[in-house]
Amino acid sequence: MTLATQPILEVRGLSKEFPVRGARGKVLTAVSQLDLSVHPGETLAIVGESGSGKSTAARCITRLIEPTAGTVSLCDQLFSQRSRRGLRDAYSDIQMVFQDPRASLNPRMTVQAILDEPLRLHTDLPRAARVDASKGLLNDVGLPMEMLGRRPGQLSGGQRQRVSIARALAVDPKVIIFDEPTASLDVSVRGQILELLVRLQRERSLAYLFISHDLEVVRHVADRVLVMYLGTVVETGPTAAVFAAPQHPYTRALLSSILTLDTAQAPSRLRLTGEIPSPIDLPRGCRLTSRCPLARPECAAAQPPLELVGPEHMSACPVVAHSPQPTAATPDAGAVPHDPPLSPDPQP
Repeated sequence: MTLATQPILEVRGLSKEFPVRGARGKVLTAVSQLDLSVHPGETLAIVGESGSGKSTAARCITRLIEPTAGTVSLCDQLFSQRSRRGLRDAYSDIQMVFQDPRASLNPRMTVQAILDEPLRLHTDLPRAARVDASKGLLNDVGLPMEMLGRRPGQLSGGQRQRVSIARALAVDPKVIIFDEPTASLDVSVRGQILELLVRLQRERSLAYLFISHDLEVVRHVADRVLVMYLGTVVETGPTAAVFAAPQHPYTRALLSSILTLDTAQAPSRLRLTGEIPSPIDLPRGCRLTSRCPLARPECAAAQPPLELVGPEHMSACPVVAHSPQPTAATPDAGAVPHDPPLSPDPQP
C-alpha cells in the first residue's frame, strides 16, 4: 500500500522497566528503545514470542501503564505528555481491543450499557441518540439488535469480541490497537473476525497496531511487520519482504514454526538452542547470541543497530546482512539437517 506522508501514530525511544522486588537496583527490562509509526489505513503487526514485550509496548503506548522513557505522538500531538485529565479527550482518537473480552467487558452490564458508556463519556449525544448509535454499532460488527439487552456471559466468544470491537468504534477513533484479538477464538470464528477488521479498516481508513504470535494471521492482515525479541526490535519491514527473505536469525526461527505444505513458500528453517536470557540480566551484545547458531565473538560485544537491508526493510543482524556468501547453519549449531543455508532466499 502507499503510505501517507505523515504517520498518525509515532513512537520514539519507548522503554519500560519494572523494579525487581527484593533486589535493590535491579530492573526488569520489558521494552527498550522502541521506535514505530503507523499511517492511516495501514496495519502494522508486532510479533514475537511470549515475553518479547509486545503487550507491554501496547499498554505503554495507550498509557494504561506509564513508560519509563520515550514519546508517543498521536495525530501530531504528544500523547505521552498529556495529563491524566487530558487523556480523556485523547482516548477518542486511540482505542484498544484485548485478547480476552471476558476480562475486558463488565459482566454486570448489558451490551447496551457497554456501548453507551464511551458515547456518554466522549460525546454530547442525548440518550435517545446514544441508543440509536449503539444499534448502528451492532449493525457495523454484524450483531442483531436483540443483543443489546444481553450480558457478556450470555454471548459466545466471537460475539463478545464483536462487542469489544463495537465499543472501540463508538468514539470514532483514528487508531485501534489489537492485542491478540483472535487468540482465544475458534478457527472458523477467527476468520470471521479478521474479515470484519479488514472491512472496518477499509470503510473507516483506520490505522491498526496488531499484536499477534500467529504469523499466518499476520501474513494476511498486516502491511508491515515489526519483530521483537526480549524487548528490542530485531527486524522490521513490509510483510511480504520479511516473510519472503527474513534477515535476522530470530525472524527465520519464528517463520520456521509455520506449518506449510508449499515448500516453495517455506523459508530456510532454523532452530534456536538454549534458554532465553533473563530480562533482569540481559546480555551486553545481541540478545540472541547465546541461542544463535550464527553467533560470532563480536555479536557479544555490542548490541547491533537496525540497518537497511532492502526497501523499508531493516534488520539488526550484520552477520546475515553483510555475508557475501550463504552461511550454512550446521546441525550441531541447532539447524535442521539438510536445510537450506541461513541467507536471503533467492526466490520470494
